[in-house]
Amino acid sequence: MFRKLIVASLVVSLVVALPQRSQPRNSGGDESIAETLAQDTVINADGSYTYNYETSNGIVASQASNDGTNANGNFAFTAPDGQRYEIVYVADEYGFQPQGAHLPTEPPAPDHVIKMLEDMRANPPEGADIESLDATLNRLRATLG
Repeated sequence: MFRKLIVASLVVSLVVALPQRSQPRNSGGDESIAETLAQDTVINADGSYTYNYETSNGIVASQASNDGTNANGNFAFTAPDGQRYEIVYVADEYGFQPQGAHLPTEPPAPDHVIKMLEDMRANPPEGADIESLDATLNRLRATLG
């Protein structure tokens, strides 16, 4: 009886010690089995770089920078509902500035705000950042259509 208990314990130990076969986890649908179709990266000593890639599920992206700080790029993907989304962007000292047909747009600037800024531009206060003021005026004028 004791011998049977030892043999049974040995068999159970061997079964438990067998390597487990991992089952592929494919619960994410087509996205989880996407493959990289193309990929290219260049990183230079001066901090400039470029990269791009494309996957089998339609994701594409690229980005470039001349100084390692400011960058511009784009990316695109197809959403689960079949809609294709494309973004073009600049990332610089003014932050991340995306553009895309699906993104919300800034509402038109009130006339009195543009008038006030134009008056300020005509008679700038001492130490005013004229370049920034011009950029703001141009952006707000563009909201008028």
